Amino acid sequence: MKKKWLLLSAFFAMAAVLAGCENPLMVLDPKGPNAETLSDTIIMSIIVMCGILFVVYVLYAYMLVKYRASKMGEDYEPPHVHGSTKLEIIWTIIPIIIVVFLSVITVQSTKEVESKPLGYEDQEPLVIYAASSNWKWHFSYPEEGIETVNYVNMPVDRPVEFRLYSYGPITSFWIPQLAGQKYAMSAHVTKIHLAADVPGSYMGRNSNFNGAGYAQMEFEAQAMTAADYDEWVNDVKNTAPELTESEFDELLETDFVGRQSYSSTHLEFKPAPEGHHHGTPTAAEEDSAEEEMETAPSSDADHFHHQEAEE
Repeated sequence: MKKKWLLLSAFFAMAAVLAGCENPLMVLDPKGPNAETLSDTIIMSIIVMCGILFVVYVLYAYMLVKYRASKMGEDYEPPHVHGSTKLEIIWTIIPIIIVVFLSVITVQSTKEVESKPLGYEDQEPLVIYAASSNWKWHFSYPEEGIETVNYVNMPVDRPVEFRLYSYGPITSFWIPQLAGQKYAMSAHVTKIHLAADVPGSYMGRNSNFNGAGYAQMEFEAQAMTAADYDEWVNDVKNTAPELTESEFDELLETDFVGRQSYSSTHLEFKPAPEGHHHGTPTAAEEDSAEEEMETAPSSDADHFHHQEAEE
């Protein structure tokens, strides 16, 4: 009984703490179409799971009542009952239907969030390169020719395409109220699409544990009106210093830095590893490999004749 009261007290204390939070669960408070798609999918999955639990608990209570122990004598032997083919078919088909339904919903939502946000298909996206390093984020705007560190600004009502990569271990780019998460790796560039419908400040972070500074690897994503965004871009261009290669190398080596702005990008001297998809060589590397294959001996015999020719 004492343990029961302790558990109940802990539950009510947790409920009181959560009720006092100012912000709701961010993934269920979307501020853009792609985030809304993910939120709807999560809510749909929760509803389906709650429905399954309700049916299971009702059947469990029914079985407990219907087949509870009776006052029959110790020598009572219940009648032997064969299995029901009909019931076995039912409890096999129902899980299959549930899995197929959730699979279709998941595939549709995944396809949706991997494309341009709904309602923005005809607009040209704003491309922002997001590169991670221990333990910070570098945001490069090739369209504007500026770069920021540990914060990113974007206009509302315009699609944004983040191109992700890493200057170190694998990280995961995530702005819960605008989109899902996607990994950033050193070998190639991955992409994530989003759009903000509501101006505001949103929390972004690395959601993949990558070492001691993981907890501090957060950034602010601010959605601004088009006029405010243009004003901010012009202000950075006119007041921020240019980013040099030596300063960028120093940034990569520094573990923690604050918010910084630059009037140029590191893409000019250290471009993103685009084209290197899962170890796939670039066109230049393929040409070089073909030349090596043409000059290399193809067998032991060829190798022997090749040596003779050299001698």
